[in-house]
Amino acid sequence: MNQAQKRTLIAVAAVCLLGAACAKKKVAAAPPPPPPPAATAAATPRPAPPPANTATSRPAASTPARTQNYPSAATRARIDELLARIEDAYFDYDKASLRPDALKALQADSTELRDILKDYPNYKMTIEGHCDERGSAEYNLALGNKRAEAARDYLVQVGIPAAQFTLVSYGKERPVCEDHDEGCWQRNRRIHIVAMAQAR
Repeated sequence: MNQAQKRTLIAVAAVCLLGAACAKKKVAAAPPPPPPPAATAAATPRPAPPPANTATSRPAASTPARTQNYPSAATRARIDELLARIEDAYFDYDKASLRPDALKALQADSTELRDILKDYPNYKMTIEGHCDERGSAEYNLALGNKRAEAARDYLVQVGIPAAQFTLVSYGKERPVCEDHDEGCWQRNRRIHIVAMAQAR
């Protein structure tokens, strides 16, 4: 191999090496595409916050509403205590108007009861009307209802909404005393207030 051929071979080899080096440089220079990760990272935080906010705000709004509709066990116990302390209001024979002693009985704890119940409009009570044994069953049912209405009207004036009361008349069917004298009949002419069973 002469000198000219050696030079040609060296030149060809140099060109090949330069070509390979350039090709490698191009491959090495290829990795700088960072825009796609930045675009997806920018797109991800935008939709994420709104669902998180709405998810946290919804339960917070519904939980207090449920609590307000029905008193806690401690509050229910206090209501029952007040109802037990509000004595039965008694009536004169064949009358449905509240006597002074009946008004006093209803006044006893009705103000505190009103203050508790204003926060629980779904809490219901029953006012029972009762009569003594004299008179027909039909007559006494009507009279017992009038007595329950008189008690309800008074409690509504105190500030307890009428919608929280249900009226029922038992007439002469549920006496607390069964003797046949005025002392016993007086105890049977009454109204009685009880808490209704509450559905949650």
